[in-house]
Amino acid sequence: MALLARREYFRGELERRFAHDEEIDPNQLKEVLDEFERRGWLSAERAAESLAASKKRRFGAAKIVAELRARGAGDEVVAEATKTLARDEVERAQSVWRKRFSEPPVNLRERAKQTRFLAGRGFSKEVIDCVLKSRDDG
Repeated sequence: MALLARREYFRGELERRFAHDEEIDPNQLKEVLDEFERRGWLSAERAAESLAASKKRRFGAAKIVAELRARGAGDEVVAEATKTLARDEVERAQSVWRKRFSEPPVNLRERAKQTRFLAGRGFSKEVIDCVLKSRDDG
């Protein structure tokens, strides 16, 4: 219960966390997690929203989606998060770009550097091209 008071968790995260604890019966853990879901204390949707909100100022949709999947989010939750993140992806990429670079790329080497930076942050090629094109145009 104390874990859920700190942040939102996916069911799979809690199952993995307690899987190796010999004092916890796996059947009892399943019953407890089922009860938590029934009471609304454990929600995959809220966990996904919380994770996306905390990461979206620094990372693109691809990186956030990968983390959602790694934490055990289901396909429906990931699809909804992807739609939500896509709405303002270009604006978020521009913000991340502005924090790191003050000038648009002046040559191919600099453009490649800026492209790698944004790609490493999880932004798609289309979004990166849009951000750097708007910078090239002035």
